[in-house]
Amino acid sequence: MKLLLVFILAFVLIFLIDNNSFADKSTFFDSVKFIQYLDENTALEEVRNGNLDIYYDKISPDRLSEQKSREGLKVFDSAGGSYSILVNPAESNEFNPFSLKEVRFALNYLIDRKLIVNELMGGYGAPTVSYYSPSDPEYVTVLKQLETFNFRYNPSLAEEIISNALNEKGAIKSDGQWKINQKPIEITVFIRSDDPIRKSIGEILSSELKKMGFVVKKDFGDLNKAFVVVYGSNPKELKWSLYTEGWGRSAFVRYDSVGLAQMYSPWVSNMPGFNNPSFWNYKNEYLDNITQKIYSGDFESEEQRAELIQKGIAEGIDQSVRIFIASKIDQYVANEKMDGIVNDLGAGVPSRFTPINSRSEHKELLIGVKEINQGSWNPVMGLSDTNSRKIWGIISDPITFKHPFTGKTIPIRADWDVETAGPDGKIKLPNDAKIWNPIEHRWNEVSPDSQATSKVRFNFKFSNWHDGQKMNMDDILHSLYFTLEWGVKTDENDKTYDAEFTPIVSQSIQTIIGIKVIDENTIDVYVNYWHFDKGEIAEWASLWSTVPWEISAAMEQAVLDGKASFSRSGATNKNISWISLIVPNDAQMIKIYLDEFSEKKFIPKSLESSKIGFDYFNGRYNAASKWITEHNHAVISNGPFYLSAYSPESRTITVNAFDDQTYPFKEGHWAEFESTVFPEIVKVNVPDIVEKESELNIDVETIHADSLLYFIIGNNKNSTLSEIIKIDKNFTEINISGEGVEKLGVGAKDLKIFAISNSVLKPDYYSTGFLVVKNKDTLPEINQVNIEFNRKDNFEAIWLIVIGICVIIGVSYIKKEKIID
Repeated sequence: MKLLLVFILAFVLIFLIDNNSFADKSTFFDSVKFIQYLDENTALEEVRNGNLDIYYDKISPDRLSEQKSREGLKVFDSAGGSYSILVNPAESNEFNPFSLKEVRFALNYLIDRKLIVNELMGGYGAPTVSYYSPSDPEYVTVLKQLETFNFRYNPSLAEEIISNALNEKGAIKSDGQWKINQKPIEITVFIRSDDPIRKSIGEILSSELKKMGFVVKKDFGDLNKAFVVVYGSNPKELKWSLYTEGWGRSAFVRYDSVGLAQMYSPWVSNMPGFNNPSFWNYKNEYLDNITQKIYSGDFESEEQRAELIQKGIAEGIDQSVRIFIASKIDQYVANEKMDGIVNDLGAGVPSRFTPINSRSEHKELLIGVKEINQGSWNPVMGLSDTNSRKIWGIISDPITFKHPFTGKTIPIRADWDVETAGPDGKIKLPNDAKIWNPIEHRWNEVSPDSQATSKVRFNFKFSNWHDGQKMNMDDILHSLYFTLEWGVKTDENDKTYDAEFTPIVSQSIQTIIGIKVIDENTIDVYVNYWHFDKGEIAEWASLWSTVPWEISAAMEQAVLDGKASFSRSGATNKNISWISLIVPNDAQMIKIYLDEFSEKKFIPKSLESSKIGFDYFNGRYNAASKWITEHNHAVISNGPFYLSAYSPESRTITVNAFDDQTYPFKEGHWAEFESTVFPEIVKVNVPDIVEKESELNIDVETIHADSLLYFIIGNNKNSTLSEIIKIDKNFTEINISGEGVEKLGVGAKDLKIFAISNSVLKPDYYSTGFLVVKNKDTLPEINQVNIEFNRKDNFEAIWLIVIGICVIIGVSYIKKEKIID
């Protein structure tokens, strides 16, 4: 009986443990395997057959055009990234025609954007001439500036501009070929051959340039090669002249603070030269000044911010160092048995929430990817390509993120309370607030009477790191130390300087005035930063780390010892490793430092004031070292999955669920993102014929919509009617006066109606037509107008056009954190 009782108790204990384990699950899947599939046709069939659950790369529209081709699949449309041309403007010993602004600018007339969208992209996109496409929140802000350029495919005009510029430099065109100093002018187009669309763009552009009279060399390669030839070489060496770029999105946000700088301004280290001190570097102080003001919140109103954006976009397009071609609408596929997919309106299906929230009858989620590993896995200046970011996004948790459908900043691993006196007032700092001094290399109390514009109190949701060590305030303090130490170049011999990282963070650290630790989970951060949205202030002031302080310290020591570099340009310049935590050799290097720290009882300067004994530090070092030994990588983070295995041979990466009781979010926590309700137009009543001086009444029935936006296109640009109307109880009447109808003019009219939600960006769309006549007994003469229609059956492309307009009524938008594709 006693034995039976023990058995029953043991059974109950096991049952309870199992149920607790189940309750503590953070994700529905036990593991996620990312598998490389270069061929989209193979990947498509694998998803259809159930051998893959999701494919994380776009599928060509022609592969999904028929209903039969969609059998066994769930198809998701998403506003994707964009295509651009990066131009090398370097001045060199060899003549570079693109060092002339006029020649670069002429490329805008040499690119047939409509051809690219309609033929190469199958209509799944929209022509763009700037970083801001019709799907961006700032599109309406810069629309006037964009229209002044009036770019159309016009090779004759391009040839005229190019000829005038080259002739001024002494170049001569003979027998259809440009020469200078009796040598043919030669250019090199680096073409991404791993993307069929970019390959075609490169071929078309090469052909056009050859017609202009240049000798054109074509260099084909993927992103890994581009990292070396384009991003890793001195522009002055002219290893490339033009590069067919692609961009993806990792976030869906409302206010764009960094996009203009990233795409047009040198200080972000994303323009030719990439701030490598040994390279020729593109300079533009005017753009730097404007974009730094946008980035750091140096404006006093929404209107002033808009003026800065308008000036920045005009200068960026005029310089034409990066020329935008088209924005994309990507189609993603999943097996029909998959549920819980979150189709982020910015990132699409590959959003960080999809693997966390999706579910099926299987325990392992199988995701196909185009590339398994490109670039470097380090959180300082690595993780710059879309493929690594998709995986890193579920291995690590951010402190804040953007709502996938509203773009608002939402808390992830901290709650916050914002107090601001901005834009003109100040808040006094407490005397015991402190700040890291990068010259004295220690924490100092702030100066007496220090003031800041805003104060944000963060309450952190700490958990265990993947190696079992508990996150704590030391990780936060070391992260701030690193930013402040590496964000300032104190002198020419300063080793804590990175040519890419330092110029970027130097803008933000100027606004950090001080911090005060309140308790083990709470900190006050004081910043000279203001924004009209408090969520933006919280995001700006946020302190966080996605790796333990000991991993950061080991990486830092490797860089200081000259064995590796945080950035690509630094690695290229010094011929050393671009440090990557996923690469076994680099992981072993990190382990050696960790073991050395343990042996020498090393304590980082950032934590020397800690009153905890060395056992704590030693425990950290040993746990991380043991992790590297067991996993053969140094990727330790804090997200719902941990990196289990990386196999370059089989081209797979496997992550396992981190079912730790300290992890704050349990399975289904983000389920609200899968059931978003979109606005819908249910019914529209509009007369077929209207007399020109009569009133026009249009009845519209909607659901889940807050407002209507309508367009009626008249006979000329000054006769178009448009209005935004708030919806009351799902029924709305559009009333056009007799005077308004007369303004439209006699003839056939196009009516477009958009139902808009304040909580979801994507509107519903309805289009029809009607006739305006002098009287109903006489039909008008109808003039045919060339109207270009998108080939798609749904309204996705038209959605791209209207999204920008929605900002007028406060709908949230896409702000792109651009990542290289």
